[in-house]
Amino acid sequence: MKFLASLPFAAALALTSPQPSNATHTPLPARKSTMPTGTAVKVNLLSRLAPDADPKVLDMALQAVHCAQTSGVATDAQRLAVIDYSRPSLQPRLWVFDLHAGKLLYEEVVAHGQGSGDNYATRFSNRDGSHQSSLGLFVTTDTYIGRNGFSLRMDGLEPGINDRAMSRAIVMHGAPYVNPIAGKAMGRLGRSWGCPAVRTTVAKPMLELLKRGQFVFSYYPDPAWLERSRLLNCGVHASTAPTSPRQPLRNDHA
Repeated sequence: MKFLASLPFAAALALTSPQPSNATHTPLPARKSTMPTGTAVKVNLLSRLAPDADPKVLDMALQAVHCAQTSGVATDAQRLAVIDYSRPSLQPRLWVFDLHAGKLLYEEVVAHGQGSGDNYATRFSNRDGSHQSSLGLFVTTDTYIGRNGFSLRMDGLEPGINDRAMSRAIVMHGAPYVNPIAGKAMGRLGRSWGCPAVRTTVAKPMLELLKRGQFVFSYYPDPAWLERSRLLNCGVHASTAPTSPRQPLRNDHA
């Protein structure tokens, strides 16, 4: 499922209408974009590069990134991974973009936590031991070799939503249970303990591109998160925008 695509950047910026998604999943509530015009143009670009991704999810991801960078977090980030957990695990629901070059680097399936659901993830948590996935925006730190092989640490930027990702060892890693062919027999992919796990064949090159100050955005139409997220409601919560991420933990307990 590794998928490489690109458009000439000047031509991509001229696009005004994103391609509609053909996937069936929970519709998003109407939200007014608060992004600057230049960022809104990027939504059209990303939608063109990834026509199966929901443009509204891409819009939210870029809003969150813009808010974080306005606060001084990962201002040099060039890559963004977007996960849409409203889609079933057997469908591609992870897109990795190179924002600087205007390219889609990966379109992949991704596993969710076993505490979040079966084929569909419906429950999310910031609590240790829940084995549930977390929502919101993360900034990446370093890679390491742990129990799940080559892995990428992520620091959650949303207090009460995902800010325990480090202590919970919520990392991106490869896993043999992320196998769409075997998953068809089970009716779902295998599941993690809350980590966004990807296919082992793409894990190392993907995580190398996402390490050290890039962004990962995880979405689900959870009303409480959509309402309280400081990054999705940047103008409302301007005084409580995220600060620089903490230093990464060094114990490989993932």
